[in-house]
Amino acid sequence: MSRFKRAGNVDSLAGFRTPKPEAAVPYGLLRAARKSGQLNLSGRGLTEVPQNVYRLNVDESAEAQENVSFGGSDCWWEQTNLTKLLLSSNQLTQMSEDIKLLPALTILDLHDNQLSSLPSALGELQELLQLRLSHNKLSSLPTEVCSLNNLRSLTLQQNLLETVPEEIGELGNLTELDLSNNLLKRLPSSVGRLSALQKVSLCHNKLSSLPDSLGQLANVKLLDCSHNELTDVPVSLAGMLALEQLYLRHNKLRRLPQLPAPSLREVFAGNNRLELLEAEQLSCLSAVTLLELRDNKIRNLPEELTLLLTLTRLDLTNNDISTLPASLSLLPNLKVLLLEGNPLRGIRRELLTKGTGDLLKYLRGRIKEEAEEAAEPTAMTLPSEGLVNTHNIKTLKTLEYSNKQAASVPDQVFDAADHQAITSINFSRNQLTAFPLRLLELRSSLSDINLGFNRLSCCSADICSLQQLTHIDLRNNQLTDLPSEMKNLSKLRCIVLNYNRFNSFPEALYQIVSLETVMLGNNQVGGVDPSRLMQLLSLSTLDLSNNDLLSVPPELGLCTSLRCLSLEGNPFRTPRAAIVAKGTDAVLEYLRSRIPT
Repeated sequence: MSRFKRAGNVDSLAGFRTPKPEAAVPYGLLRAARKSGQLNLSGRGLTEVPQNVYRLNVDESAEAQENVSFGGSDCWWEQTNLTKLLLSSNQLTQMSEDIKLLPALTILDLHDNQLSSLPSALGELQELLQLRLSHNKLSSLPTEVCSLNNLRSLTLQQNLLETVPEEIGELGNLTELDLSNNLLKRLPSSVGRLSALQKVSLCHNKLSSLPDSLGQLANVKLLDCSHNELTDVPVSLAGMLALEQLYLRHNKLRRLPQLPAPSLREVFAGNNRLELLEAEQLSCLSAVTLLELRDNKIRNLPEELTLLLTLTRLDLTNNDISTLPASLSLLPNLKVLLLEGNPLRGIRRELLTKGTGDLLKYLRGRIKEEAEEAAEPTAMTLPSEGLVNTHNIKTLKTLEYSNKQAASVPDQVFDAADHQAITSINFSRNQLTAFPLRLLELRSSLSDINLGFNRLSCCSADICSLQQLTHIDLRNNQLTDLPSEMKNLSKLRCIVLNYNRFNSFPEALYQIVSLETVMLGNNQVGGVDPSRLMQLLSLSTLDLSNNDLLSVPPELGLCTSLRCLSLEGNPFRTPRAAIVAKGTDAVLEYLRSRIPT
């Protein structure tokens, strides 16, 4: 009886059970990693990193044990050290100190996990170039990370960081630092020693001030300090001589910073407490093309705004502006002027809703009226002057015949521009079905052409004779393709093709390396070739919204020049709408994480 009783306490199936394995990594994946030096374990539901991953280059491989013949297809002696380890989008809560067993790593991707701490052994990965730690639960950064002398990119956005170690200044080769979406209240002054930095993101923190040492970062091109608690910007930032883009949205600034940065192109200072635009600050913005000042408390616009000769977009939405200086219309490159939500007097609301072109035309008319009042009346008016604004032709070098619903442009319009170096034409909002051939008479000077809101079903190859073109607007036509000769427009920077009938990305555009902006929204484009887009090194804005994209190629994430990528309104399933809504950087980061290795 006692014998059976004892047997009842024994697991009769014990000999048939196998120990519970650690999180599985397919053997084939490890074998391939030994050959390629790259291992992608992203999105596998891992709660810990399997030990055989850490020991990939330490333990003897199965090939070494089983196949020592020289004719073997998998030669164990050809194995290479692991240089790229991708562990993103798992459920990792910690990393083992055994990470030091992979000293050859150059890329370590841990973003989108549950990490609350990091092992000090990270400091032994001296070959590391990229360390991706975004979207975790890190409250601090171990000082050992600051000893990674070769590190180029450190991304820590979407964590719980309250401080950054003073030792961060030792990362002398760092070119990208992303600390956005954390809980930082201050930055250590040592960041001024990161002399190689080119891109710094500090947005969505609790910073009330910036260290003066930031001004020592002479190679930074992009500085994003949006969504903080800044009340001022240190004057030392004038030392950031390479700065091109400055984001200061959603802070507590009462004045625009005075930053004589010679390369500064874009300033975003919306949602602050700005009341006055001062001449000293504006005079510094000699190269700016985009100035965003929306949702502030600005009351008037000084005449010094007319000094911003390169300005193409001025956003003054939701301010306290009551009057507009007519001289605003003399800005030679201004294409977009946004004034909604201001208590403007003397300007009808319907004029504001018509768009920038009509508003600037009205302001130019005011200048003309003032000039006519000051001048003696003329005895007669030429027939051509009844059709066009001769003041625009002679002073602004602009030829306009828009909103006439005309099927062709009268010869008198071109006659009025004879012997004038016209740089801009606007023949929009007509019924044109063909390219006006007399435009070729302006080929030596014409840089900006607007044929939007017409009935063009094809784009004539004649447009390619206009070698000085930098901007083409063909929106709201019936175009399905562009002529291959358009690749010869070597100065073209911007082309607007929204609301046409393109079902593929125009072949010619892949070959115009000068392009900075391509607007293709609201067509039927079914796909793009990211490898060819990557050759457009200046491309910063790409609008593919409301098209027929069923998928987004992950390689599009390698188009690192893109600052604005619009994909909403397409039928693809990934990336999800929530990721698209986060903006360009989030989309590009997601796409890069999906690239197969």
